[in-house]
Amino acid sequence: MGFGQHLIMDISNCNINKLMDINLTYDFLLEVPKRLDMVTMTLPYVVKWLDKGSTMAGISGFIMIAESHISIHTYPIRKILYADVFSCRGFNTKRIIELFLKTFEGTNCDKRVIKRGFFSS
Repeated sequence: MGFGQHLIMDISNCNINKLMDINLTYDFLLEVPKRLDMVTMTLPYVVKWLDKGSTMAGISGFIMIAESHISIHTYPIRKILYADVFSCRGFNTKRIIELFLKTFEGTNCDKRVIKRGFFSS
């Protein structure tokens, strides 16, 4: 029996301003669990980070949900967003990808879905 699924997304050609908007990321992380009918355990934790030698700060954000977690890492200089949605319950991956693409105005999503947990044969 499996534990759940883990959606891993690399979203490219995003809107730079949206990738740098800490409030947008916070609000998005607060809203996504509701849209997926999941239960939040904490408020989102979102920070800006400027790597040494970089000229644009990115944002990293995380929210714990009863089903597991959702995380976001933005790289505005590259117009890329990396995200994970991990849940012990199944969810509609197409729907969540569409939410990310619409919110951050990305044009492409390279995704991987991993079944998590131990599976009996």
